[in-house]
Amino acid sequence: MQLAAVCGTLIASVLLIQAIAGNPECSCGRNHFTCAVNTFGECTCIPAQWQCDGDNDCGDHSDEDGCTLPTCSPLDFHCDNGKCIRRSWVCDGDNDCEDDSDEQDCPPRECEEDEFHCQNGYCIRSLWHCDGDNDCGDNSDEQCDLRKCSDKEFRCTDGSCIAEHWYCDGDIDCKDGSDEESCPSEVPMATCSVEEFQCSYGRCILDIYHCDGDDDCGDWSDESDCSSHQPCRSGEFMCSSGLCINAGWRCDGDSDCDDQSDEKNCTTSTCTTDQFRCKSGRCVRLSWRCDGEDDCSDNSDEIGCEKTDSPQCASDQFLCGNGRCIGQRKVCNEVSDCGDGSDESPHQNCRPRSSEENCNVNNGGCSQKCQMARGQVQCTCHTGFRLKDDGRSCQDVDECSEEGYCSQGCTNTEGGFQCWCVHGYELRPDKRSCKALGPEPVLLFANRIDIRQVLPHRSEYTLLLNNLENAIALDFHHNMELVFWSDVTLDRIMKANLNGSNVEEVVSTGLESPGGLAIDWIHDKLYWTDSGTSRIEVANVDGTHRKVLLWQNMEKPRAIALHPIEGKIYWTDWGNTPRIEYANMDGSNRRIIADTHLFWPNGLTIDYAGHRMYWVDAKHHVIERANLDGSNRKAVISQGLPHPFAITVFEDSLYWTDWHTKSINSANKFTGKNQEIIRNKLHFPMDIHTLHPQRQPAGGRNRCGNNNGGCSHLCLPSNKTFTCTCPTGFQKIDNFNCAQSLDKFLLFARRTDIRRISFDTEDKSDDVIPLADVRSAVALDWDSKDEYIYWSDVTTDSINRAKWDGSRQQVVVDTSLESPAGLAFDWVTSKLYWTDAGTDRIEVSSADGSMRTVLIWENLDRPRDVVVDPIGGYMYWTDWGASPKIERAGMDASNRIVIISSNLTWPNGLAIDYETERLYWADAGMKTIDFSNLDGTDRQVLIGSQLPHPFGLTVYLDKIYWTDWQSKSIQSANKLSGLGRVTLRENLENLMDIHMFHRHRSPVPTVCKVNNGGCSHLCLLAPLPKGSSCACPTGITLQSDGKTCAHGMNSFLIFARRTDIRMVSLDIPYFADVVLAINESLKNTIAIAVDPKEGKVYWSDSTLKKISRSNLNGTEYEDIITTGLMTTDGLAVDAVGRKIYWTDTGTNRIEVANLDGSMRKVLIWQNLDSPRAIALYHEMGYMFWTDWGEHAKLERSGMDGTGRVVLISNNLGWPNGLAIDKAGSQLLWADAHTERIEAADLNGANRRTLVSPVQHPYGLTLLGPHIYWTDWQTRSIQRTDKNTGGSSITVRGNLPGLMDIQAVDRNKPLGFNKCGVRNGGCSHLCLPNPSSLSCSCPTGIQLKSDGRTCDDSPETYLLFSSRGSIRRISLDTNDHTDVYVPVPELNNVISLDYDSVDGKVYYTDVHLDVIRRANLNGSTLETVISHGLKTTDGLAVDWVARNLYWTDTGRNTIEVARLDGSNRKVLINNSLDEPRAIAVFPRKGYLFWTDWGHIAKIERSHLDGSERKVLINTDLGWPNGLTLDYDTRRIYWVDAHLDRIESSDLNGKLRQILVSPVSHPFALTQMETVSSKLTILSHLSQQDRWIYWTDWQTKSIQRVDKYTGRSKETILANVEGLMDIIVVSPQRQTGTNFCGVKNGGCTHLCFARTADFVCACPDESDGKPCSTIPGYVPPDPDTSTASATQPDKSHKNSGVSTEELTPPAHTPAKNCSVQDTGLANCNTEQSDGPVPSDESLHMSYIIGGVLTMLAFLILIAAFIIYRHKKSKFADPGVSNLTYSNPSYRTSTQEVKIETVQKPPIYNQLRCKKETGIDNSYTKEKIKIVEGICLLSSDELYWEDLKQMKPSRVGILRDHVCMKTDTVSLQASSSGSLDDTEMEQLLQEEQQSECSSVHTTRATTSERHGSLPDTGWEIQRKPSTESEV
Repeated sequence: MQLAAVCGTLIASVLLIQAIAGNPECSCGRNHFTCAVNTFGECTCIPAQWQCDGDNDCGDHSDEDGCTLPTCSPLDFHCDNGKCIRRSWVCDGDNDCEDDSDEQDCPPRECEEDEFHCQNGYCIRSLWHCDGDNDCGDNSDEQCDLRKCSDKEFRCTDGSCIAEHWYCDGDIDCKDGSDEESCPSEVPMATCSVEEFQCSYGRCILDIYHCDGDDDCGDWSDESDCSSHQPCRSGEFMCSSGLCINAGWRCDGDSDCDDQSDEKNCTTSTCTTDQFRCKSGRCVRLSWRCDGEDDCSDNSDEIGCEKTDSPQCASDQFLCGNGRCIGQRKVCNEVSDCGDGSDESPHQNCRPRSSEENCNVNNGGCSQKCQMARGQVQCTCHTGFRLKDDGRSCQDVDECSEEGYCSQGCTNTEGGFQCWCVHGYELRPDKRSCKALGPEPVLLFANRIDIRQVLPHRSEYTLLLNNLENAIALDFHHNMELVFWSDVTLDRIMKANLNGSNVEEVVSTGLESPGGLAIDWIHDKLYWTDSGTSRIEVANVDGTHRKVLLWQNMEKPRAIALHPIEGKIYWTDWGNTPRIEYANMDGSNRRIIADTHLFWPNGLTIDYAGHRMYWVDAKHHVIERANLDGSNRKAVISQGLPHPFAITVFEDSLYWTDWHTKSINSANKFTGKNQEIIRNKLHFPMDIHTLHPQRQPAGGRNRCGNNNGGCSHLCLPSNKTFTCTCPTGFQKIDNFNCAQSLDKFLLFARRTDIRRISFDTEDKSDDVIPLADVRSAVALDWDSKDEYIYWSDVTTDSINRAKWDGSRQQVVVDTSLESPAGLAFDWVTSKLYWTDAGTDRIEVSSADGSMRTVLIWENLDRPRDVVVDPIGGYMYWTDWGASPKIERAGMDASNRIVIISSNLTWPNGLAIDYETERLYWADAGMKTIDFSNLDGTDRQVLIGSQLPHPFGLTVYLDKIYWTDWQSKSIQSANKLSGLGRVTLRENLENLMDIHMFHRHRSPVPTVCKVNNGGCSHLCLLAPLPKGSSCACPTGITLQSDGKTCAHGMNSFLIFARRTDIRMVSLDIPYFADVVLAINESLKNTIAIAVDPKEGKVYWSDSTLKKISRSNLNGTEYEDIITTGLMTTDGLAVDAVGRKIYWTDTGTNRIEVANLDGSMRKVLIWQNLDSPRAIALYHEMGYMFWTDWGEHAKLERSGMDGTGRVVLISNNLGWPNGLAIDKAGSQLLWADAHTERIEAADLNGANRRTLVSPVQHPYGLTLLGPHIYWTDWQTRSIQRTDKNTGGSSITVRGNLPGLMDIQAVDRNKPLGFNKCGVRNGGCSHLCLPNPSSLSCSCPTGIQLKSDGRTCDDSPETYLLFSSRGSIRRISLDTNDHTDVYVPVPELNNVISLDYDSVDGKVYYTDVHLDVIRRANLNGSTLETVISHGLKTTDGLAVDWVARNLYWTDTGRNTIEVARLDGSNRKVLINNSLDEPRAIAVFPRKGYLFWTDWGHIAKIERSHLDGSERKVLINTDLGWPNGLTLDYDTRRIYWVDAHLDRIESSDLNGKLRQILVSPVSHPFALTQMETVSSKLTILSHLSQQDRWIYWTDWQTKSIQRVDKYTGRSKETILANVEGLMDIIVVSPQRQTGTNFCGVKNGGCTHLCFARTADFVCACPDESDGKPCSTIPGYVPPDPDTSTASATQPDKSHKNSGVSTEELTPPAHTPAKNCSVQDTGLANCNTEQSDGPVPSDESLHMSYIIGGVLTMLAFLILIAAFIIYRHKKSKFADPGVSNLTYSNPSYRTSTQEVKIETVQKPPIYNQLRCKKETGIDNSYTKEKIKIVEGICLLSSDELYWEDLKQMKPSRVGILRDHVCMKTDTVSLQASSSGSLDDTEMEQLLQEEQQSECSSVHTTRATTSERHGSLPDTGWEIQRKPSTESEV
């Protein structure tokens, strides 16, 4: 007993210590157990013996936790956690114990073939393996390999993949943040354009979104520091950021504004009567006081609460009379456990206990389990049962009545339950939760600037759509594979395919803040909420048939969710009365399902399988759920939710976005537990949806069927049926059909949109007319006949029109408008009248804007509204100026009078009541609406109160309607009394004009309807008796007949205004500018000139980079110069000589051309630095121009560019405009820097200031006694006297973008020009000068010796490509001007080459992946290779064999074809890694190419791809360009990585760096030596010395001396996209080879090699027989016997012996094998033709032998001659001679051997010698190659050269002249070989090499005539090692 007492004391002490440690405030006495602290912070103490007695005495089971439960019955299984389950449930695959102990040590279960075996023994579907979902429960089904990231993805450290461009973008996209690690420290922030606003984090938005009240940046930075916010509604508080929140949230202790401004400057908050003030000062609802929840966040609302209501006991507890809770089993146990006896008799109906009771007798009276405790019987129940109140019996537990037992469906059974899943789901192995069938779920969420998708169970994170403005709400249509989203910055609803493609607008008008979006996937409808318009609308998914569904009692609808299966729509409203509502999907049966405990209900989603709805409340920080009717509401999560926004549900999980944490989170949908962060550190997560087919289950019935329910427009589901409805405003004719148009509607403008309120229906909802780009609509009118509405826009300064439904929108007038505030339509003659408060004019035009004229321009001061009365012929307008008034005049501007001039302040709207003949007007200053008779008499005030700011006004029937700016409303009243005021619409910002559209306007008879009243142009109504009058378009005068207008302006100003060209007539008494109606877009028009002879205007556009022209009426537009322009600042037309001159500041040139742009020539290109204005004095032959470069000056020359002199060079800053006063013989110019207009005589003398100061003059012109100029600063055109500079006036003002100006008088005679008659006798250009004239040629072409005619084209020139163009630079002239080759359809030209035989240029276009060719005049464009290309970087033409070679970097191949693209063949396709440049040497039979790959190299092979050899593979970076010097036998290449140009010989030896560094060379070319026997002793011509290259970095073409690497100069600068470059020269493509005659006898392809040639067949047959045997054409199997013998005849006719055409024995035959069929025939089985005899073959061998012996004898003779004459050739000057390429004429095989001076590089490459004391050579083997000597130490090179020796004696020596040979010399020990002897030997060797058996006589005579006399005596120059 003592031990027990001690143990009891110890246990009690331990329990007491635990209780005190758990809660210091709780302390139970001895022999008591302390329960866990409850939610109220209260302690509960129970007797210690009640612990572990199986009874829930604490109410929270804390007294039973951790206790060993009684032994389970024999029928049950005892779990490790003490739970008892049925033994039959053991090892059934289900976790029934909830600790998995019933599934341990089970025999392995056999899974089916289509199942996956989990490690824990479960079997799941194979499809669930690696789907991202833990289906096994132990995650063994998700132990999968990470997928590979694509090339466009970045792999995070955790293995997940993200978009590549998210790397280092400032946003953490990888879960582990690895995408933002190791990034550059300073990423330059993007700079926004002038029209953009930069958010605080760098993003750019349009500037018009700044301070518009919307959070477009996402962080409210675009709404901070705004002086004028859009006001919030009544009952709202505006945050500093511009956000509007509920006014009751101000100073409530909770920061609701993102910038916390609602909690700043708060005094002690005064809560309302229905609120409770927390200790923090926050106000909460009074009903939340003492409700057991901590609503104040400091628990102050739960302090001091009286415990009148005892806490409810648990379900298995008994509530005592004193409020205490005890375990249910302690009732009737004959012990007063309550303390007041209420748990025993007589209070309870207890039966007496028997002392004999025990479990052995009748099971203790228990129905199931019995146990003895403290000598008493205690009954318990099996799992699935609970004990009844009698303590003996057990009853079944209905698990299905409690949430969470089953994921979806639940069926209760006796003692248990069974879960099931709805269609589309499958029960998981745990037998409780359901898994959705189909693909892996994807979370689709809007992120403001993009829409992304994330897999919830793994780290996959991808981008769907980017570059969005402000995406908020979204939804998807799974069957259509579409995603929809709303953008609250653009106010648009958009859609795109689920792969991100095909983005389209769905709804683009009438949206203000579309915050919610939902898709009806069954009936294909789109629903959305708009908190700005306070509406819910619906439309088809394509946006058609839009209808306002719900608008009444709507404040700020936000989230929306649909249940199309039930036909219900659910939405949240966070207005002043927050609530959640639902209605049928046709808007009927609207119900509130929750309106308590709601503050800011944001997200809403429906669990279709679970038949529940979930929502988030951002203010209350809670996620709640309820049944679909609002019942059974319960909080799921009420902690850890800073600002939840949107929510979605899938399977058993909830997913939501949170603004504050910038994250996506998940939790269990039943318990709120298992919370997890899916993604965090997002930009700004908004709406979220689960993209899965089960989120749009297919079980619902389409109530509308296949025929749209028979409805003409909208068919909307309604509960179990459907309703036919009409688009907003359309009348419903019957149950199914709607009217096709509106009969009458109220039309009003709201600045950014134009709306209508239909009077055909009762709802009077306003509907936005779908119009584009409405920026600031003010005035309105309409035309019912053509169904047009008209409006003016004071932001775009335009008048527009469209059909009443928004279709056929067009701009009517958009020029010369500044503030078109009033608009009126004359429905009788279809004329449009308007007022312009900026120009102070009233104008009229036809309905389409044509034939416009100014009616009134005098004595107007800010005219505002205008109305017309076609019945009376009058128009009326209000004037807002210093003396406000209302005036009247005839509609033709006659009879003008003031009718109201008193008691007016801001007379705004005007309206005419044609029925009562009254004039109504609204005055915003007087705050009244008045009316009078039409003549101004009988004036009365109609409404004089409650008119804060009336603006628009209209009258219809018996009512007057008006808009009011301040009350933001549209109201109406009786037009006679002003009574019966009704507000039609309110809360509408920026209300403007208003009109009633109807179809009952009165017809009026008029003469204008008959033959236009006899008028040639405008027929205008007028008051009787005149009735009408004629008028002319602005600037054109009416002739004396009063009916007809002149043909055009005679005297006028014409000026450029960047985006348009305008004219100001000087024929009329006012200055009105008229836009030249050019049907072409102008971007930046600068210079302008006029040809008065043909009436054409010329202008330059520096953005489009072209010069264009048109007639003065805008017709016959054409571009005349479209290439080679940069910034054309000056233009001048020689109308007599028919030439156009221009200056170009970008290229620093002055050019001239014919007026059609032909025969273009650069006149002046040197010493120009920003030439600007240009003027011609064609009578005297002078050209003047200004130059405002670093040294500003004014120059003059002849009009041919000769006689150039500087007239003025001092005291000039920015000389802009220039004009010649021919009458006064003076020169006038404007200087924007000195702010003066000056004058001087034509020689620059007598300089004087004419006008000063002028702010920023630009263009200058002169006409009659006046000079005119444009001024940038004042945005005006000014005029002054040309002699005195006085009498200045402003011709036109408020014209931004003014540029050049010209004054024209078409009646003035043109004058004389020397070139005016027969073009001065010139074939091309005739250019006058002061003394005479000059005949000139187009750029780059030389004038012939006759001084009159020109060559057809340059002889030598560069051809280069610059992506979108191919250009030419002549090397015949010194100006080096690039001329565009007019080849059409160029996209991305990379490589090019030229064929001098046919005169065609070949080029590759990597955009189209084609190879094309064309003539140099652009004609005969052909596609040579059209398929099978990827990236063709290199191109080379074999002009001898007529083959085309190219490299393909994308396919890593080198291919060849005939020049026409036929016979295509892959030559090399192995061991290539990015081949680039390619070059051919047809005479040598060599092919060279560069390779950019991993190991850069330059390679060589024969032209057939054989004998491939790497020449250079060391010290290479990016070998780009490649060119060959055929004379010096050297390769040149550029290296863009090592930034240098190098060369070597043809074997890759003798490598030299020519130029280093060069910035980024791409391609290069070089000039060939000019071969002429007349230039033996002359130096190389200057053109032949250069090597040219293109440079990407400097954007230039440069050249350098190819021998010295010096004299570097830039040929052409500032050229974007420079690519390939080649030289076209008569000397470039010369020589021949074996394939030069009849394709070498080959049927398809002929490839020359060093010593022979081969025939080859294409890779794909062309249908013709192919032979690899020269001269043999295999017979076609289908041809006759006669045709089979044809090859023999061809041999005879070819003139080439069989031996000549026979390839070596090793040459493979592709289609016709020598080994198989013999040399002369193949296909013998099919051919009956005879085999040629052997005699012809024997004869061939005999002839070949004779020729070989003859060649050998010639070599011996040459050597003997050399030995005999070597002493005579001691003159070293001869060593400077070498031989050029021979020129063959294939008809006679004549060879011309010509000599020229050896290039200087020879001296650099002379052989080094090891000299002794006597300067003699030692015994060495000497190699002589191309005049270059090497010492014998280079043995490898020597062996290489020796291999070439046998080829020198091959057959057909006449086909090639090789200058390279190898000579072995053995000097005696006593003798030596000096330089002269060595060079002479080389010369002799070269002569012998160039000799031919067939041309012996011709060669000998030529050589003897060409060699110098042996008696030359030239001083020998010493040659030392230092010189070398």
